[in-house]
Amino acid sequence: MFESATCGWCERWHEEIGPVYPNTDEARCAPLRRVDIHATRPADLQAVPPVVYTPTFALVEDGHEVGRLVGYAGEDFFWPLLADQLAKLPNGCPN
Repeated sequence: MFESATCGWCERWHEEIGPVYPNTDEARCAPLRRVDIHATRPADLQAVPPVVYTPTFALVEDGHEVGRLVGYAGEDFFWPLLADQLAKLPNGCPN
């Protein structure tokens, strides 16, 4: 999750999804990693294309982006969109 301390939508995601996400099958498949877009990007994420908007959820496997969700429009949209992205994983998503 690329985020910013000044991002209201990031804060909303952390309030609505953040508490339950670690206990989901989705989290076992795609653990959440928080990255501040204003900080130096970690070396293992250098191949991820630039991020402009927050939050941006980049699904990364072996250092390469497989899928991306830009923005957060509420939990009713987040879960199905995340499922669509997880389906793009080359080796599937173990449950």
